[in-house]
Amino acid sequence: MEFLIVLAVLAVLVGVLLASSVKIIPQARTANVERLGKYQRTAGAGLTLIIPFIDRMLPMVDMREQVVSFPPQPVITEDNLVVSIDTVVYFQVTDAKAATYEIANYIHAVEQLTTTTLRNVVGGMNLEEALTSRDAINSQLRGVLDDATSRWGLRVSRVELKAIDPPMSIQDSMEKQMRAERDRRAAILTAEGTKQAAILTAEGERQSAILSAEGEAQARVLRANAEAEAIEVVFDAIHSGGADSEVLAYQYLQSLPKIAEGTSNTMFVVPAELTRALQGLGEAFSPGSPSAAGTGSSDTSDDAAPAAGRAATGPGGRRRGRASEGARPTTAEELRSSGLLDAMTAGALTADRMPQTSLDEALQTPPEAEPAPVRREPGMP
Repeated sequence: MEFLIVLAVLAVLVGVLLASSVKIIPQARTANVERLGKYQRTAGAGLTLIIPFIDRMLPMVDMREQVVSFPPQPVITEDNLVVSIDTVVYFQVTDAKAATYEIANYIHAVEQLTTTTLRNVVGGMNLEEALTSRDAINSQLRGVLDDATSRWGLRVSRVELKAIDPPMSIQDSMEKQMRAERDRRAAILTAEGTKQAAILTAEGERQSAILSAEGEAQARVLRANAEAEAIEVVFDAIHSGGADSEVLAYQYLQSLPKIAEGTSNTMFVVPAELTRALQGLGEAFSPGSPSAAGTGSSDTSDDAAPAAGRAATGPGGRRRGRASEGARPTTAEELRSSGLLDAMTAGALTADRMPQTSLDEALQTPPEAEPAPVRREPGMP
């Protein structure tokens, strides 16, 4: 019975020894093995056998890349402003032996090294540079940390500044500055827009004025050409039809009623050639003229001509005023009172009843009338 008990105890001891001598290490982790307190080897992932009571396996080391966020650290910039900076460090253990035996706590060491390096780097910059030069700060921090931690079996891959918090007073000033800058840019953009709009408006008005002027000039040219052609056609028609001064005077008299229709047309100018033609028309249709009576001797006509000449002239051979028979009607009222307008409107005068006078004679300026010679009758003194 005692022998069985001893065998059972021995079996338990063998089981315990076997269990303590067999170790399983997970993937991406390593463990340092010490034999009698001295570093013996570094065991990798998998099954590892150790000698019980002689070998000892230290805690396993994680070989994966680790991310450590450190609390905010106060940093003084070059312009004597205290800012709070949060940092994030990405590192990886490359040598488990060095990470275990070269440094007691490598995470704490990385934190302190990051803080001191950050103060050195940011201390040579002002606030504006620190806020806008994060990439430069990250590069400098990574270079310094990688050189310092290489002997610890660590490799720093990245260092990021998570936040840079200036004091509240500085934040208020920065917000005011940013607001003022945005207002300035908005004012500049508004002014540029107004300027461009004014330029475009002026350019459009200029082009519109140019096009209007060109159109007006072309219209005037076309109108002048049309008038010139119309005048040429009328001129050719007059010359081809053999029109004389009486016909032209008749046409002018036909247009006089239209001129006198307006209430404001109280006076218009009658050319001297027209009054001369009118005088001829009046003599032709007067009761004592040969054309009106139909018969008469040459003596009577000879006597009537000097009499008309004497009646039309006064002392000194000058023509009389408006009261004489050959006076020129110069106003609408005188034309209406003379009866010429009514006669022309009623169609009393016709082209075939007008005295025949050439166009050259009608267009000549009438000379000053000379005193008619006095006819002496037989028996007069």
